[in-house]
Amino acid sequence: MPGGRLTQQERQRIALGLADGLAYAEIARRLDRPTSTITREVMRNGGPTAYRADLAHRATEHRAHRRRQAAPQGPKAPPQAHGRDADAVREYEEVFTTVLMASGMPKMMARVMACLTLTDSGSLTASELVQRLQVSPASVSKAIAFLDEQAFVRRERDERRRERYVVDDDIWYQSTVASARSIAQVVETARQGVGVLGSGTPAGARLENVARFLDFVSESTARAAEQAREVLHTKARTTGPAAPDAETTRQGARTA
Repeated sequence: MPGGRLTQQERQRIALGLADGLAYAEIARRLDRPTSTITREVMRNGGPTAYRADLAHRATEHRAHRRRQAAPQGPKAPPQAHGRDADAVREYEEVFTTVLMASGMPKMMARVMACLTLTDSGSLTASELVQRLQVSPASVSKAIAFLDEQAFVRRERDERRRERYVVDDDIWYQSTVASARSIAQVVETARQGVGVLGSGTPAGARLENVARFLDFVSESTARAAEQAREVLHTKARTTGPAAPDAETTRQGARTA
């Protein structure tokens, strides 16, 4: 039933749905489950190409057993602002983390990124991340170093001179531009290889094709990021309080 644990039979139906090329939403509809439940189930158990119902079921039972053993020492869930459901927020954070991992981000880095993104302030200190994630300071430090290098977070000092790690509306733009620069470096290196190996050789021709393809991708990515930033920032500036129309202005002038 919706809200309960997935059964082994449901996992088998998920596996069959994936084999048939069904979208997560369609599998969820057939099982009468939230799409987020199916997404989380698949992403944490190998992804759509490697999901196996029996392995997923055993892994889930193992995780549940470990949680039961650790329950007495587990931290209380922090109170949620704006009347949010704590369990729903925790479930969504897990889904978001697994999707980031599927995109290539290492697990701890994905956990930190998800934790920062889902805070209303968009910023946390190292000690706050340690407390929320229940991990070591060294793990947080390593994750932040990776995210900072990829331009996924920004460092700043608060009024108490503590270093805070920030994600904001500009972070994904900055990270996308950094990615485009990294691709451009690969392009430059590939073209250096053409000169070393010879443009008329098979290896040299292969490197030239790599350079041409990635050069197009890099330029297109950077251009799309700039366009998206301009459009979205313009929209944000124009979605404030609506300016009075001409008739309202005239009526206000008459009553003044």
